Amino acid sequence: MRPATYYALFIAGLSLAFALLLVSGHRQVAAARDELGGMAVVTRELQLTDLCIFTEASYTRHPAMTDLGTAFQSAPSALEHFPTGSLMLPPPHLSGREITRD
Repeated sequence: MRPATYYALFIAGLSLAFALLLVSGHRQVAAARDELGGMAVVTRELQLTDLCIFTEASYTRHPAMTDLGTAFQSAPSALEHFPTGSLMLPPPHLSGREITRD
């Protein structure tokens, strides 16, 4: 076979794999929507308020309900134990930014 035939077969295989990934993603999104509806009912019934974004440390799990010194529980100059601590911004009252609600 010619090299162009190999190339065409390769591109066809990649196109088929891409189409299968699209179909799989569509099915997973549909399944997640059903599950999300169930979670909304549980959240409403249990009256849950905060979203748990990070699961590593207590001060990154619920920033609204944490003590300001919790991140420095080892020592004020200690290095961050968890990588998510570097992803969160400091509270607005510590950084000088005020939250205004219109």
